Amino acid sequence: MQGSSAAPPSLPITDARKWSIVCLLSLGMVIAYVDRANFSVALATPDFKAFFQLKDQDRGLLNSAFFWTYALLQIPAGFLVDRFGVKRPYAVAFVFWSIVSAATAFAGSFAMLLSVRLLLGIGEALVTPASVRWIRYNVEERRRGTAIGIYMAGTKFGPAIGAYLAALLIQEWGWRWMFGILGFGGLLWIVPWMLLVRDDDRELAAVVAKARSGEAVPFSAMLRTPLLWGVLIGTFCYNYFVFFSMTWLPAYFVEQRGLNLTKMGMFTAFSFGGMAIVAIVAGWLADLLIARGFDPVRTRKGFIIAGFLVASTEVFGALSPSTDVAVFFAIVSLTGLGLATANYWALTQTLMPGANIGAIAGAQNMASNLSGIVAPLLTGFLKDATGSYTAPMQAIWIFLIIGIGSYLFLVRKKYANYGHS
Repeated sequence: MQGSSAAPPSLPITDARKWSIVCLLSLGMVIAYVDRANFSVALATPDFKAFFQLKDQDRGLLNSAFFWTYALLQIPAGFLVDRFGVKRPYAVAFVFWSIVSAATAFAGSFAMLLSVRLLLGIGEALVTPASVRWIRYNVEERRRGTAIGIYMAGTKFGPAIGAYLAALLIQEWGWRWMFGILGFGGLLWIVPWMLLVRDDDRELAAVVAKARSGEAVPFSAMLRTPLLWGVLIGTFCYNYFVFFSMTWLPAYFVEQRGLNLTKMGMFTAFSFGGMAIVAIVAGWLADLLIARGFDPVRTRKGFIIAGFLVASTEVFGALSPSTDVAVFFAIVSLTGLGLATANYWALTQTLMPGANIGAIAGAQNMASNLSGIVAPLLTGFLKDATGSYTAPMQAIWIFLIIGIGSYLFLVRKKYANYGHS
């Protein structure tokens, strides 16, 4: 394979501006995930369930509905930002999804709830392809793990903040006000985005393409290698646990472990907050090791597999009759998965430097969010069938083991020779 994954030698952006935008991308992801997580908290409250007369399978359906449109549009969204750039398409999408999220406050029927969730998925579909593309062309390889760690921390701080704020706002003013405040409040993000970000990623991409020997690797060629399929399987398995935790963990804490709404919000925040911190540290530490001469692929794969192994301890809490033990392992397992967070995204860019990164990020995020469809539905089905959360949480363990296998046997250097000598 020819070429390098490094960014252009002379980046047209100062370090201060670069890292400010990385943090802004992370904040955008926080807001996106707040607008997802607040719905799961509402689904755990008796008033919301009673108003819409929701059964467990109804809740599973509503939790998964967002991901139907979100996952379906990931690859098209990737092609869109590859074609039109990041700045303006992301701004339009952000405004759209914020208004849609706030509109949940006016829902009066199950059909309206379902429609709003589908529209939210459409609005947020652009966020990851756009963000990963910006990082790819503005942050060099040696610091990309740190950048992606900061960015992806938003996917963990978002549920943490969203669960806690949603619980407080519902208790204080009710679920309608909660959706309105969190939805419209996020629109403030647009101001620094329009001021700081340049619409130049297409020019930077052209510089990279010109500097690289050979032609760009087409997306169709990537689909023919075990490497991409290993990445997609591993991504699905990683996010199965994440999306179970985002959509059903609040209900698990309340219904299976008897926690009140405040404690539920607090422990959910601890779980995702710990994951966010570990994601940043693990991305930085992997970058440090690579800078000192460690192999980038082996280093990032080591962090990924370690994260999956720590996450698999979740099954101990699921099988324990003790609420304290269950809460402990819920926090530890999700926090430990943060070891993989930055590195599984950075590894994809390391192994696929010649591909159109928007399309590849879209494909990887589609796999991620297919688990967002499967996890809520399968959890609702297993809970209905067994009457408890034990079987749904054992399913998480199975998916994590499959994910470890995919990174061990499919995501390998020898499969990265997808068309170049």
